[in-house]
Amino acid sequence: MSVHKEIKRITTHTLQEFKDGGIKIAMLTAYDFSMARIIDSAGIDVILVGDSASNVMAGHETTLPITLDQMIYHASSVVRGVSRALVVVDLPFGSYQGNSRLALESAIRIMKESGAHAVKMEGGAEIKESVERILTAGIPVMGHLGLTPQSIYKFGTYTVRAKEEEEANKLIRDAKLLEQSGCFAIVLEKIPAHLATAVSEELHIPTIGIGAGGGTDGQVLVAHDMLGINKEFKPRFLRRYLNLFDEVQGAVKQYVEDIKARDFPNKEEQY
Repeated sequence: MSVHKEIKRITTHTLQEFKDGGIKIAMLTAYDFSMARIIDSAGIDVILVGDSASNVMAGHETTLPITLDQMIYHASSVVRGVSRALVVVDLPFGSYQGNSRLALESAIRIMKESGAHAVKMEGGAEIKESVERILTAGIPVMGHLGLTPQSIYKFGTYTVRAKEEEEANKLIRDAKLLEQSGCFAIVLEKIPAHLATAVSEELHIPTIGIGAGGGTDGQVLVAHDMLGINKEFKPRFLRRYLNLFDEVQGAVKQYVEDIKARDFPNKEEQY
């Protein structure tokens, strides 16, 4: 806990110091001011404004529908609730793929309009040019390899990636390429633990795992999954720290009952 008191503001440099010093990095998602304020005050290192907002906030089946404008709205809400954590924002599907100039414009809009500290992009060799172009504007980039949800229709499934040797070798090559291109960290999603450990040991920059075992330099989960707001999502890598769905539902049921029974408001609760 002493680490949290010493650091007023987490930066990309802090994360590198954590890796070099063997301190694990804690990362969670947030999409709104209230949740961001709670998570930040609890001592989280990195807050990801994920395109998973498409699923958990908007109810879409995939991350693809969320727009750049919507990501900026979520990110600016989060930034207003944060005083310590590094805020990283996903570049949404269609805002950077195959066009490095568009990628730069998208990243600049996120930084300028939301006040966030970095952007995250999915992919390896295919986004090298975009990563380098964004970095020329002084915008820090976090990479994302393994299961890349924006490519769900290419994969056709959310199963574990890089189990075959060929895909594992490409992942290692891509990780090194992202590091050479200037990424400050890389998310490794849903890949075999031994591969994630090997990549983490080979790279100088930090790795953040989700469903990638304990050998990465940090961990990330979607807050709504970790807090049990989503009941349906039960992957092996998820540890539920609360069951908020039932807690909140119970409270609302009680509220409804109290109103119907004329118990709320009582004499003390009125003017």
